[in-house]
Amino acid sequence: MLHPDLPGAGAGYSIMDLGDAEQLVAMVTPRGRGTFGEQAREAMSVVQTALHKRPRAMTALAQTVFLRDPGDQAECERILAARYGAEPPVTSFVLQPPCSGAALATEVWAIGGDGVRVERFDPLAGPPAGSQALAVSYGGLRWVYCAGAASAPAAEAYGQTLSVLEQMRSALEKAGGRFERVVRTWFYLGGINEPEEAGNQRYEQLNRARSDFYSGIRFYPSLLPPFFPRQEAAHGRVYPSSTGIGMAGGGLAAGCLAFEAERAGTFLLPLENPLQTPAYDYQCGCSSRSPEFSRAMALFCGNSVITWISGTASIVLSESRHPDDVEKQTEQTIGNIERLISRENFALHGVDGAGARLRDLAAVRVYVKRPEDFERCRAVCERRLHGAPVIYTVADVCRPELLVEIEAVAFSRRLPV
Repeated sequence: MLHPDLPGAGAGYSIMDLGDAEQLVAMVTPRGRGTFGEQAREAMSVVQTALHKRPRAMTALAQTVFLRDPGDQAECERILAARYGAEPPVTSFVLQPPCSGAALATEVWAIGGDGVRVERFDPLAGPPAGSQALAVSYGGLRWVYCAGAASAPAAEAYGQTLSVLEQMRSALEKAGGRFERVVRTWFYLGGINEPEEAGNQRYEQLNRARSDFYSGIRFYPSLLPPFFPRQEAAHGRVYPSSTGIGMAGGGLAAGCLAFEAERAGTFLLPLENPLQTPAYDYQCGCSSRSPEFSRAMALFCGNSVITWISGTASIVLSESRHPDDVEKQTEQTIGNIERLISRENFALHGVDGAGARLRDLAAVRVYVKRPEDFERCRAVCERRLHGAPVIYTVADVCRPELLVEIEAVAFSRRLPV
């Protein structure tokens, strides 16, 4: 795994050798402050530089574009179409301004390898946008990336959430996937802390809709290891990792990642954090319906481990810590992530020799609630995260007192024991 610098402020990428393929993730915030088009082309050029540096030909699979101004999306779509031509990645547009003042930032996932096969599928019809799916196969494994699910501003978040979940389910099925194999979800909700007519926060309504949608789904029936607690799986207490975060406007954007294939030595391990109450066990004081997600999801494929870390904040057990102190909240949040992915925690979950360190983080998103807190938050991240590629955006967090939320993915190896 690498964290090489790229020619741009806040730009870097990470690599994981999967044997049959090579996975790349690039995080880019443009350095220039020209027109939107100039900044977008700079970001795309930096991404292409990362792809062309690799010895294997790389194909972009999925990208998330964080926008300062929703009016720039149409121009961005034209620039992306010109850049990728007939082989576009699936794309989500998120209305979160980069903390640096740039017009956009982008995260791009790509893959290369002689045996890699990429399948593209026509987007579903909108409105307001069509959910897209793309499948990639290599070495007996198959992934389905789903992006672009969106709902226009509406009176209540419950219906918006059900709409994007149904969009994603339809897109996955069109690509030969199943929602029960989703390992990671993202929800970007406008007005996340605002009340609705029923008196509940919009985030609470999202949780209620997600819970209702998940009620008929049993995740990963054949992908959990034999030692995983059977009672958890039997009672449906196994969920994808997830981020639920705010964005500008009143809409909802979403995406997901599903793992479809099975082969010997491959399994999924949902992770909880000893420092935190499982989100699905929160009491009603935190939310009218508990958020149904795992703190992290680890995929074991031979000795390679990819760990998707859910949106994490300054919460110990189920209580928010360090109100109105962004530096202490950032420290606590990173400490929570460090404990979650540690070798000790993997061992508590039944797997020895696995785990990751903060220096194994391959891509990090930092969501900062108040723009004036950016520099102090970034100083802590730069000191703790060992140069991992990071994108910083302005976004509201699901509790009013929380000032920062961090999600990440870690690339690591399982060592012999």
